[in-house]
Amino acid sequence: MFSVVVLVSGAGSNLRALLEASASPLYPAKVVAVGSDRAALALEHAEEFGVPTFVVEPAGFHTAAAWAQVLLSNVESLKPDLIVLAGFMKVLPANFVNALSPRIINLHPSLLPEFRGAHAVRDALAAGATKTGATIHIVDEGVDTGRILLQQEVEIPGGISEPDLLERIQVVERQQLIDAIKMLATGEITL
Repeated sequence: MFSVVVLVSGAGSNLRALLEASASPLYPAKVVAVGSDRAALALEHAEEFGVPTFVVEPAGFHTAAAWAQVLLSNVESLKPDLIVLAGFMKVLPANFVNALSPRIINLHPSLLPEFRGAHAVRDALAAGATKTGATIHIVDEGVDTGRILLQQEVEIPGGISEPDLLERIQVVERQQLIDAIKMLATGEITL
């Protein structure tokens, strides 16, 4: 079975969708653990599905590299086929990325390479864009610069608020994540 570790920082709507999909015996992947950089609501979803969790908070470390090394040890102990950043809001240091590359993927709420970074939805609205989207890409040492695996466009209706646009994108992201992991597990797409 194709094994997945998911890293989260927030509420975990994408994680929940993946947990629901992977609960089916017909889904070709299994979430083996969920990790976070803080006490996050998403961890409750994992617990509800009986998936082990771990938290490695950066505040307990003198450097980002030291924090990333402990996070890496937690992930590597599980020997996952794939690591998914699903709303994980920390930039991973090079020591983590290099140890696991190219098996780390990220969900991003824009049509990369447009609107990189943590405020993609706000930036798209500020730019007056009429479309944005959802992207799943391989994580590299840059910020949202890795090879794109899947993208889907989302229209931006006039006058939409940032929270409402984010929800529209997340609806797409949830299905995109389920599809991407299925495609990776079956070899339809490769890293």
